[in-house]
Parts: sequence; structure tokens; C-alpha cells
Amino acid sequence: MKAESFLTDDYRPAENEPFMNDRQLEYFRRKLLAWKTELLSDSRDTIEGMKDATRNIPDVADRASEETDRALELRTRDRQRKLVSKIDAALRRIEEGEYGYCEITGEPISLRRLDARPIATMSLEAQERHERRERVHRDD
Repeated sequence: MKAESFLTDDYRPAENEPFMNDRQLEYFRRKLLAWKTELLSDSRDTIEGMKDATRNIPDVADRASEETDRALELRTRDRQRKLVSKIDAALRRIEEGEYGYCEITGEPISLRRLDARPIATMSLEAQERHERRERVHRDD
């Protein structure tokens, strides 16, 4: 029986079950797919909105304000595009059986961290060490 057929809508991964069992993997797969669908829908809405909003604004201040808004929207969409690629990478890790394990230490990433950030590739401790090293090297 596949996980998707017995996974209820109110299911939440628990610490007292085997780590990354079929139910947990299906839960995170669904969560990632829903997030991706939402991001892609927002992106389509933005493109449609920009097509509709293309107009000639005679007032220089209004035009500048609109251009600033567009630039901000495009930056946001670019961040979301990068996020979609991270979601795709997480979905690949699920398919390959590598999801939920730290890429640095190989240890399990906590379920709470994965639930909050399903694209996480490092345990909280490994992520903190990574960020500390980045700060040290950034000051050079």
C-alpha cells in the first residue's frame, strides 16, 4: 500500500515513529508540492498583472514609483524562482532516499526543522556552524 493512500489530511510526523518512513516522506512530498504550486501560481499572477499594468504614465514621479514597484516585484519573483529550484532539489532527494539527512554530517535533520523549512539540507547545528564561518570570512 502506497503512503499517499493511507496518509490522512491531519497527519503530522512524530518523533516516536521511524525516521523518514513512507508516511513522513509522503507528508513532506505533499508539503513541497503544495508550496511549489503556490509559488508558481503567484508568479503567473504577477506576469499577468504586469502585462495588464503596462501603460504610459505621464507624471514622472508616478512613473518612477511604478518602476520601483515593478523592480521590487521582479526581485521577489526571482527569489521565488530560486526557491522553486530548491523545492525541486528536495523532491529529488525524497525520490533518491536522501531527504531529511544533513548533507554535512549525514545525521537526521529534526522533524520540527523540516516542518518549518522543508528545503533544509543541514541540521540546525551544521547550519549554525556554516553561518558562523560565513560571518568570519565575510569580515575579511
